[in-house]
Amino acid sequence: MKLYYSPGACSQAAHILLHETNLPHDSEAVDIRAKKTASGADYLAINPKGAVPALGIGEEVLTENGAILQYIGEKAGHETLFPGTGLERYRVIEWLAYLGSDVHKSFGPLFNPASSDEIKTGARDMVGKKFDFLEQSLDGQDYLTGPSMTVADPYLFAMLGWTASLGIDLAKWPNLVAFRKRMDERPSVQAVMKAEGLA
Repeated sequence: MKLYYSPGACSQAAHILLHETNLPHDSEAVDIRAKKTASGADYLAINPKGAVPALGIGEEVLTENGAILQYIGEKAGHETLFPGTGLERYRVIEWLAYLGSDVHKSFGPLFNPASSDEIKTGARDMVGKKFDFLEQSLDGQDYLTGPSMTVADPYLFAMLGWTASLGIDLAKWPNLVAFRKRMDERPSVQAVMKAEGLA
């Protein structure tokens, strides 16, 4: 497997999960603006969507964070990270869907240089509402579905990493702060932060 990522982007979730599972893989950074990989390849030839992550699997390329995280979890065969059957499995998928369609999407205007200050203020308010829900969901538990990390948690961790540069103070949500600290202590997260030049 080969992961195409951009430092600090949502692709960080898959990067963390690959380290967490110890699955053999290569990784290559992508300049999203220039659409070039670190080795100079045309990234659009690899992923015509132009976004990260992308996961090369033999001759195939899998895209979309939710799909990639599920693929890695299933490939690892780790029942805690991604349960094989039952409602527990669908709870993890439920979180992936919410993180991708609601939380991630709400950050969009904050990354758009064309967004006015008014639009950005509205986006911060929307992110705050999502964080209110996450704060409540994490009350009394370490990770999104309970005491153990699943494939959904690195996705939330990656997005929390965006807050400081976007003018969002996480101190309002102590459970999110504690979650981020908990994730920071994992060797897989430390390895990825170093690999992505963010440590």
